[in-house]
This record gives sequence, C-alpha cells and structure tokens, in this order.
Amino acid sequence: MSTPNTVAAARPEPSATYRWIVLFFVSMTMFGNYYLYDSIAPVADLLKSQLAFSDQMIGRLYSMYSYAAFALLLLGGIIIDRIGTKKAITLFGSLCTIAGILTAVSSNVHVMYVGRFILGFGAESLIAAVTTALAKWFKGKEIGFAFGVNLTIARLGSLGTDWSPRFAHPLYSNWQSPLWLAAVLGGLCLVGGIVYWILEAAAERKYVIGQAGSTDKLVLKDLLTFDRSFWFITGLCLTFYAAVFPFRSFAIKFFQEGYGMTRAAAGSLNGFLPLAAMFATPAFGLLVDKVGKRALFMAVGSLIIIPAYLLMMPALHVTPYVSMTFIGVAFSLIPAIMWPSVAYLVEEKRLGTAYALMGLIQQAGVAVIDESIGWSNDHFAASAANPNGYNAMLYLLSALGFLGLFFSFMLWKTEKGPNAHGLESIKA
Repeated sequence: MSTPNTVAAARPEPSATYRWIVLFFVSMTMFGNYYLYDSIAPVADLLKSQLAFSDQMIGRLYSMYSYAAFALLLLGGIIIDRIGTKKAITLFGSLCTIAGILTAVSSNVHVMYVGRFILGFGAESLIAAVTTALAKWFKGKEIGFAFGVNLTIARLGSLGTDWSPRFAHPLYSNWQSPLWLAAVLGGLCLVGGIVYWILEAAAERKYVIGQAGSTDKLVLKDLLTFDRSFWFITGLCLTFYAAVFPFRSFAIKFFQEGYGMTRAAAGSLNGFLPLAAMFATPAFGLLVDKVGKRALFMAVGSLIIIPAYLLMMPALHVTPYVSMTFIGVAFSLIPAIMWPSVAYLVEEKRLGTAYALMGLIQQAGVAVIDESIGWSNDHFAASAANPNGYNAMLYLLSALGFLGLFFSFMLWKTEKGPNAHGLESIKA
C-alpha cells in the first residue's frame, strides 16, 4: 500500500527548463518592483514645476517607502511563513501594482504618499518572498547563480526607469504619463506572481520541490549576541546606503538644474550606477574571495565616496561623469563584500536576525537622509537659477562617506585584534 510519502518520493524533480522558467517569472516581479521604486526621480522636476511640489515633498515620496519597510517588513515575513510563497508573491505583487496606480492616479500628494507607503510594504515583502521561493527551486552551486540572475533582472528595472526619458520621451511632457507607464510595468509584479502561483501549483502535483528558505526574522534576544565587528558593518550599511539611494532620488533633477543636462542625459548618467553594479559587483566579489582584506576594501569604497560628492559642486565645473565613476565603484564594491561578510561574523542560526536588523537600520537611515536632502534643497533654494543650493546636499552625502570610513577603520582595527573573525585573511 502506498503512502503520501512514498508517492512523493516517486515523483521526479522539476527539469532545469521548468526551474529557469520559474526564475524568469519571479524575477519579472522584481523588475516591476524596482521600476516602481525609482519612478519618481525622472519626474521630480515636473512635480515641482507642474504641481508645485517642494523638494521635501519629493523626498518624502521616497521616505514613505522606507517608513513602511521599517514598520512592516517583519510582518511580511510572518505572512510568508503562514500562507506560503505562491500566495505571498501574488499578494505582495498585487500591493505593488495597487501602489503604482495610486501614485499615478492623483495629483494630491497625500494620495501619492499612501501609494508609496503601500509600495514600501509590498515591495520589501515581495523581495523576501522571492528570496524564500528561490531556495525551494535551486540548491547547491546553482543557487548563487540563480540569485545573481534574479538581482540582475531586478536592477534592469532601475535602469529602465533611468533610461525611460529616452525610450518614452513623448510621455515626459507632463508628470502623470511617466507614472502611468511605471504603474503598467509595475503590473508585472502581479502578472509574475499569478504565473508563479500556477507554476508552483502544477509542480506540487507533478514534482518533488524543495522546502522554502527561511525568511529573515528579528529575534530580540539574539541582538545581545552580536559583537563589535557586526555592529561596525551595520553602521557601514547604514551610512553607505543612506549616501547612495537618497542621492539617486534627486540625481536626475540635480543634473538637470546643476549641470544643464537634458532629462534623457541625466537619466542615463543616473542609470550608470545600477548598470555598473550588474557587472562589477560579481567581479569584486570574486576578487575579494581571492585576496581577503574585506575591511580594507570596504574602507576604500567609503573613502572614494567623500571626494565623489564634493567634486560635484556646480561651481567647480568638474564633469559629473568623474564623480559617478567613483560612486559606481563604491556601489559595486561595498555590497559585494558587506553582505557576505556577515556570514563570517554571525552563526547561521542568527543570520536571519542579523540581516533583518541591518535591513531595518538601512531603511531608517535612507528615510532620514531623503527627508534631510529635501529640506536642505528647499531651505537653500536649490534650482536651475541657484545650482549652488545643492551644495548642502553634497556636503551631507560626503559626510556620510567620512562616517562610513570611520566604521570601516574600526572594523579593520577590530579584525586585526585577538577577537578577529578572519575577514582580512579568509580566502575562497
């Protein structure tokens, strides 16, 4: 007599083709997710000129995302565990799609705030659900490549937003049409989720598939177990992402008003960061695996952020391509080292808490800097008529580079001491 377990054991594993089809559709949800997040930057000047939005209001459109992610991300992990990946990806993809529509449908800033808040919860939870799902379908040496492909497709969403003033140029006569384009592409979050549900449901009847990976959960008692090296990396995570993502929020507007660039040229320049990261991050990861010296490399990444922003001051008349090259190196180098380094510092059973904590602190920092840049741009009347009004923003971002350099130095100093984890010496 057969039992459910023996029947399941008799089933084959999904074919490679089936698994890569699954990867494609879950990655489509990430493409839409990333496109939606970055969709405000290309229309920032239009929101200001056509709707009289202040820069602080524009910054808050981004910080509302971070507030939601900070407040509700852990709830998303609980929902994923309760309802499973196929339902979770569809649910959170639906929220992202609704968020895109709400952001585009009304000129009322408060409606937009609600849309961006919903996006923050839906998008960050969607990322967690997709990460959890991929662990069901890929294992061993395949999983690293699968995660890399997923992240590459996601970053294509950011790149698509930055390049949209070129391929969707006629839409940029007003603020709303580009946001409707974002809402349509954000619909991929829902479409991809539905297709994934169908694929997983069919596979459950035909194949043996793996168990879902665990979501990152914050276990409060685990916080007491982390040592100084972990907290220094967390500080670096905070300062680094706060120095890069809020800048991208205002970069297109800044390049237009500070350097007289067209929207298309400014978008292409802003798109250099995700484009560079798609190729350079894996290369830097391989380099560090070969030579070690992780704290030293993170210090170098923090160091080059400092002059990168200072050289952007319009009065210096230095081409912004120089600065964006520096930032592109840092944007590729630091994440390639920082996230894997945590696995050397924290035992496996506490990694979920470690990554959840870093994500929460990162979102808090990004929100504060988004708000601060918006306020400073308004306070110093940053505009095409007064490009030097952006200097306060650049000083603030450069100061974050100094803070990141401090955390990197302290990490290096700690890892040279008797309680080192081997970050500087461990090689693949």
